[in-house]
Amino acid sequence: MGQAGMAEAAVRYLRSGKALSVEALPRPELRCVREDERAPVDQAEFRRVLGNFATGVTVVTAPGAPGEAPAGFACQSFSSLSLDPPLVAFMVGRTSTTWPRIAQAGVFCVNVLSADQGELCRAFAVTGADKFAGVPHEPAPVSGSPRLTGTLAWIDCTIHAVHTGGDHLIVVGRVDALGPGEGEAPLLFHRGRFL
Repeated sequence: MGQAGMAEAAVRYLRSGKALSVEALPRPELRCVREDERAPVDQAEFRRVLGNFATGVTVVTAPGAPGEAPAGFACQSFSSLSLDPPLVAFMVGRTSTTWPRIAQAGVFCVNVLSADQGELCRAFAVTGADKFAGVPHEPAPVSGSPRLTGTLAWIDCTIHAVHTGGDHLIVVGRVDALGPGEGEAPLLFHRGRFL
């Protein structure tokens, strides 16, 4: 049974009423690390070790406000989240200058990059440039967010929730439309470089 089949079976089971009710655990006490406390893991070591996990690469886009260019940034922290309702998630740094524009739009499109789109990814990873200059795209069907040409897939979403996660935000999107693109193989990122 594939992942989709397992997810559908789990949803059917939960809806059947046979599932046991589970009490939520108490929330842990949250606090900031004080200046005199050492971080539990060295940041460089954290980055080096987690760089062993290969990820796909996306560009998250949103329509611009009236009279403004669209917004977009390269994002490798993207994941499917829920089948029912259909939800996806991506993580964005709290210091991102693009995120406020996406938040203001309230919608976004995730463009899953193809293996030959490394340069496109680099263009969307810079700050302050006109990221859409010379980049062919069309509006996604529901949100109007830029749907980039040549991608592997696209997912058109409405912002459903935003949660804090350390120095990042966890953005949950409700999927309104999606489809395959023209690409054949995914762009992968591993140990600081594209595969």
